[in-house]
Order: sequence, then C-alpha cells, then structure tokens
Amino acid sequence: MQINRVGTKPSKAGPADWFTGTVRIDAPFQGEAPARISGATVTFEPGARTAWHTHPLGQTLLVIAGLGRAQREGGPTEELHPGDIVWFAPNEKHWHGASSEVSMTHIAVQESLDGKAVEWLEHVSDEQYGRS
Repeated sequence: MQINRVGTKPSKAGPADWFTGTVRIDAPFQGEAPARISGATVTFEPGARTAWHTHPLGQTLLVIAGLGRAQREGGPTEELHPGDIVWFAPNEKHWHGASSEVSMTHIAVQESLDGKAVEWLEHVSDEQYGRS
C-alpha cells in the first residue's frame, strides 16, 4: 500500500502549451509498471480550458466542484456538474474546462499506451469555447 499525503506535492500551473487560462494541477499520480494508470485533480478558473487532445486508451473525468464544459469533435458543448462522470473513448478528440463564469474541478484518470497517455493538439478558440 502507498499513501500520498495531501500537501506532499506542490500545486503546478497548467502549461500554456496545453491550456488556455488559469489552471492548477494537484495530486498527480502514476501507477508503477505493470500498471498504466495516471491522473490528477485539475482546477480550471472561469474561462480556462484544455487544448484539443486525445488519449490512446480513453479518459474518465469525475467532476467534483463547480460548473464545467466539455466537447468532443463534431458534437455540442456539454455542461458539466458536480457528480457527473465523463468518458472519452480512445483517440476521441475533445476538450474540457470551466464555464465562463464559474470555476470547475475534476479528477482526470487515463492509461498510457507505449508510455504515452495524451496527444496534445491545437488550442480551443474563443469561438469554439463559446459555441453550444
């Protein structure tokens, strides 16, 4: 058993290459081989969001606070609420983040394939973010 105590890893800012706006990443975790799981708690300030991206084995989001948005390529922008669980299929192009006026926190969980858990793509434009 391994317990990672709260506060033992400092919060990190979400890199500008992968996010728009203010994003904080807390409590990142990664399983040791042969496990492939990884994840983190991610908080998006109002208007903040990921860039478009995919995951080779999919991704699960557990929304724990606030009000969020998510969209898969070609689909509508969906509103996310605490308690919602979102599944993105393997290689499904998508983005997620906070609403324009309320922050959102989720726990993101994904697995790696050949050592890679995510493929980052272009930023989500303000027009795409505002579309519903």
